[in-house]
Amino acid sequence: MNLTFYGQASFSIELKGKTIFFDPFISPNEKANHIDVNSLKADYVLLSHGHQDHVVDAEALAKNNDATIISNYEVVSWFGAKECKGHPLNHGGKWKFDFGTVKYVNAVHSSVLPDGTYGGNPGGFVIWNDEVCFYFAGDTALTLDMKLIPMTCPKLDFAILPIGDNFTMGYDDAAIAAEFIECDNIVGCHFDTFGYIEIDHEAAIEAFKKKGKNLILPTIGNKVVL
Repeated sequence: MNLTFYGQASFSIELKGKTIFFDPFISPNEKANHIDVNSLKADYVLLSHGHQDHVVDAEALAKNNDATIISNYEVVSWFGAKECKGHPLNHGGKWKFDFGTVKYVNAVHSSVLPDGTYGGNPGGFVIWNDEVCFYFAGDTALTLDMKLIPMTCPKLDFAILPIGDNFTMGYDDAAIAAEFIECDNIVGCHFDTFGYIEIDHEAAIEAFKKKGKNLILPTIGNKVVL
């Protein structure tokens, strides 16, 4: 399973022949200036919430590829007004797509769209098919709701968790989150993009190691083999 990191919380993954893109924030990110957004492929664009650093390139990706945006009702409606295709979800709901099942789960954060429009409640996604199951947390604090994931979803093969602190949970809380979701393989995100969320890489890896978990810190533009 190959996962490509594009900086901040932006990833793509291929599932059942479809390319799934998460929270595209590339064109304004100086650390990702070697990536041409218009060259990227996507069949689906999943948006955890409305903040600019998660949605800024979603319209271009969707229109360039005739891709479907999956998010909460408010975010999908906002992009629908821009003539983007979409499928709305809300907390606890799931839908079976041609690449697998997507369940929209709770996140503790805030959400507003780039023009100030209400962005609905933020969330994360658990995605599974007969080959893999993983959790993309979006931006979130540590929350006991994470314990519901292993109770209501298949066993996770890996999870993508924010670890940068300040705006989300830091790596110490994320290591606890890994215990709550009963997942051993964690890909970190939402770190090092700018000053507020720069982290000590060795300390982050050690925090997970102490709990018997493996933390992967991806580099922009490169694939993570899981």
